[in-house]
Amino acid sequence: LRAALLIQRWYRATMARIEMRRRYCLNIFQSIEYADEQAQLQVSTLLFFFPVVPDSKESSDLEMTESSFSLAEFEKRIDVPDSYYGPRLKFPLTAADANALLDAFKNEELLHARYVLQLLHETRRVLKEMPNITYLSTSYSKEITVCGDLHGKLDDLLMIFYKNGLPSEKNPYVFNGDFVDRGDNSMEILIILFAFLLIYPNDLHLNRGNHEDYVMNVRYGFTREVLRKYRVHGKIILYLLEDVFSWLPLATVVDSKVLILHGGISDTTDLDFLNLFERSKTYWLATFLLALWDTCCGQPFPFCPHLLTCAASQTLDILWSDPRNQRGCVPNKLRGGGCYFGPDITAKLFERYNLKMLIRSHECKQEGYEIGHGGKVITIFSASNYYEDGSNRGAYIKLNPDLIPRFIQYQVSRNTCRQNLQERINTVEGAALKALREKIYANKTELMEAFISKDLTGTGKLSVSDWAEAMESVLQLELPWRTLRAQLARLSADGYIEYTSCFYDLEIEKPVEEQVQPSLVETLCKYRKDLEMIFNFIDKDQSGLISLEEFHHTWKLFCAHMGVETDDEAIVKLANTIDYNKDGNIDFSEFLGAFHVVHRLDRKTN
Repeated sequence: LRAALLIQRWYRATMARIEMRRRYCLNIFQSIEYADEQAQLQVSTLLFFFPVVPDSKESSDLEMTESSFSLAEFEKRIDVPDSYYGPRLKFPLTAADANALLDAFKNEELLHARYVLQLLHETRRVLKEMPNITYLSTSYSKEITVCGDLHGKLDDLLMIFYKNGLPSEKNPYVFNGDFVDRGDNSMEILIILFAFLLIYPNDLHLNRGNHEDYVMNVRYGFTREVLRKYRVHGKIILYLLEDVFSWLPLATVVDSKVLILHGGISDTTDLDFLNLFERSKTYWLATFLLALWDTCCGQPFPFCPHLLTCAASQTLDILWSDPRNQRGCVPNKLRGGGCYFGPDITAKLFERYNLKMLIRSHECKQEGYEIGHGGKVITIFSASNYYEDGSNRGAYIKLNPDLIPRFIQYQVSRNTCRQNLQERINTVEGAALKALREKIYANKTELMEAFISKDLTGTGKLSVSDWAEAMESVLQLELPWRTLRAQLARLSADGYIEYTSCFYDLEIEKPVEEQVQPSLVETLCKYRKDLEMIFNFIDKDQSGLISLEEFHHTWKLFCAHMGVETDDEAIVKLANTIDYNKDGNIDFSEFLGAFHVVHRLDRKTN
């Protein structure tokens, strides 16, 4: 009996430690992700200084994005060669076409650009006829399946269909946004979902997510994916996709009791009003106004009585907001958009519209789902291994006519299935801490200033509480720094933290041998993703090259917009150095990609 108790105590302690590590790893990944989204919203307003003007060929191709362009005209404009062995779609689509697409994508085949454009053209036609909020009833089927974020993870979608069956009149689905970005197969997921939408328009329903947006796609990978897979017609596909995204419905209501939307709600959410305005004109305005207001004033977005601005603000709220346990509604400072809404805000909306449950997505959850606000708010997330292999499960919900949710979990992995639990946690923890250390090193100057301001005697040491306070004041990630201390910094014999040890075994790799100012290197590393997004936006032919003049102009605008102080002459000199063949152009992706944090230990082992 004593041995059994000892084993039980050891097992519980071990599992508790593993659970703690899993939770702080997820916190690290999420905090860095949200900080990145916040930066993206701040940069969004700057893109208005770079209007995209199509050239003559693009202007001609843009005719294919017009609603009046017929399916037959696509056949005249774009040839499908005999050498193409993929699916050949005939409209209207049938279930056989959808199955052909699934088989092709399982074999890593591409759908020809002509069929992609025809599919998008037809999808837009169907979506434009739909209301902002879709109303469903379980009386026509036994259950409705609700799926969360997929983020380009085709294996997760295929797993859902394998376990739950394909969409049909007897097997309706609601997909709750964020179909694209981050994963490698966003285009395939869209094609599959849009095909089933055309086949079963009353049984497959799509809500818009915050990633169904052109600016997000430029930053988080979907734009690059489309241009890589469709080199000739990629840009015209993106033009049409932007319009298709703008017509996606904003929410779904099941049996007048269950509200399904991507992000959340706020204290100003008005479902009646949300159903009135033209949704295709609001989201871009919402993103711009929020970023502009935040940049200029640093205050939460104000409620404005102007119809379009009010619609934009409410759209932003339902796509970006997150629930929290505390009462009230406050700006979501971590993400930079939407708000945090408490259980009282949920109760207020439920009372007004006689609702029973809110199903939302937008946040990665360790088990694939999470229940909050006393069972009234459910988060569902369908992309397993979102941050790293083994980081989280995916899940979907089955809603029966009694509106009782049933959760089905899964985890698609080709690697972690061969690892034991301890090995999987080590893999996830290693990836999370690596990402955090890179974030720390990219902010080295500000952190050192914060450390030194607290180190009044100049010992190079700080108490754990002072160190944690300095870390949070600079990084603003809301992480459990005391818990993470052992993984990030060295503790001296007297119990104080040697704060320079945060930067050991890290350095920023530079693309040239010439001496570069350390402050400039750190600035380029810190804002690398923001600059890359802007450069991708102005790189019309997606060659990866921009002129030195464009580079200099962009850099000056960026620094003024973000309040970054750098030596203008130094960046011009560095850019000239990167122009290896002296043709007046630089490969900005290679240039910015070179300024990244490297781990010296990793370099040695490689």
